[in-house]
Order: sequence, then C-alpha cells, then structure tokens
Amino acid sequence: MSYIDAIGQQHAAAPQARIVSLVPSITELLCDLGLAGQIVGRTGFCIHPAEVVQAIPKVGGTKDVNLDKIRQLAPTHLVVNIDENEKPMVDALAEFVPHIVVTHPNKPYDNVALARLMGGVFCAQDKAQAWCAAFEQEYAALQAAPKTGPQTMLYCIWQDPWMSVSRDTYIANMLAEIGWQVPDLGEVRYPRFAWTPELLAAIDGVLLSSEPYRFTEAHCDALERQIGKPVLLVDGEMMSWYGSRSLQGLRYLRQLAQR
Repeated sequence: MSYIDAIGQQHAAAPQARIVSLVPSITELLCDLGLAGQIVGRTGFCIHPAEVVQAIPKVGGTKDVNLDKIRQLAPTHLVVNIDENEKPMVDALAEFVPHIVVTHPNKPYDNVALARLMGGVFCAQDKAQAWCAAFEQEYAALQAAPKTGPQTMLYCIWQDPWMSVSRDTYIANMLAEIGWQVPDLGEVRYPRFAWTPELLAAIDGVLLSSEPYRFTEAHCDALERQIGKPVLLVDGEMMSWYGSRSLQGLRYLRQLAQR
C-alpha cells in the first residue's frame, strides 16, 4: 500500500525509516505517534514535546540547515512543508535523502489527512487513527458551538515591517471556522501592510500573534490606543501549528470566539 503526499508523490510504508523532520509541528505529531525513536534530526524550532526532542540532534532552522550534518545522520526520509521550507534547500537535500515527504495542510480538517499520511508512511496507523478520532470529536464540538457574527480581523505576525496573512493560509482558515475573515491584502500569502485609513475602515479588530514575532499585551495596549480598534493577543501556536497542537487549537478557537 502507498501513501500520497501534498504534491502527489507516492510513499511506501517504511517501518525502519530514519526521519529528519524540518517542520516543528510535525515533529511534535511524529513524537505523539510514538515515532520519536526514529527521528534522527530536527530543527532548532522543533521544541515540542520538550522532554523528548531534547535528545534529538538539531540540524539548523526551517530555512537553513546544515547539509553535511544531515548527510552524516543518514536519513531515509525527510519531512518538509511547502510554507515552512524553501524549495532550493529541499532540492539540495533530495540529492542524498531517498524519500522526501511533502506536507501542506491549509485548513483545520486537513490535519486528518496529515495524521493518516504520517501514520501510514511510518507504520503508526493505530495511533494515527486514535488521534484522528480525537480530532473529529473536537472538530464536531467546534462546528456545534455558537458562531459570532461576521468579523474582519487583521492577523499580525510581524512588525517592522508589519506583516499579516492572506485568506489562503492555515491561520485564515482557522479563523473562518468561527466566522471571522482576514482583510484582502492581495495575492501574497504573508503580505506587508501599512495602517492606512482605508485598512482601518475595513476591519473590526486586530489579532497580534505571540509568534513568530513575540507580541505581548503591552503591544496590544499601545496599538489599541493608536488605531482605536479592539486588539487581542492570541497564541500563535494554537492558531498556526497543525498536527498535534491542532487539537488544543480547536478548543482555543471556541474560547477566542467567546472573547
């Protein structure tokens, strides 16, 4: 039996796989599926679960890895993501890593397919199925929860320059689950923007994410005074980490809607 990744590549089940994961949220998922012992390399941003990943060698960041170190680890499989990892780097790794598993969850429910892909390729089907059942339960609870009225919320991931997310992103699709949308800032997935009167007139409020930029409540207070719109601090991991953290993310969304 084969399993198909985000770009249509087929992968056979590999019970003896040696895995390098360059995707923090998927590193966490692999650990939760009982595969930590087969992960031979991770990025420095793969921080969950902390007590497990500290024993796994670091190979660099999500966009800049040490090719020689990965070569020495002799992985059979590399797990990457279309948004988080750059193609030239992945192409360089593909010259000596036999199997590149490409992921691209873009909506909350895509987590089910992601878990099945990881569980299938790395022979952890039973744990993946149990995880999917838990996800389905949380997703059904979110669907049944009362929805707020339509809101246009500007989700900020960076300042200097200010940056947001487009409507075709995992974060925007998370917000859509509670009836919120992000403003149309063009085709770029993570656009820069300016605080123009036109933008302020088009939004109901602002969400400052705790990652990748470390926004704080102090940033929220200052910005709210500046723009005269409600500003909320949100947990970036809950909003943007797919895989394991998406279970908590669905619960977090219900709480966010109530706020």
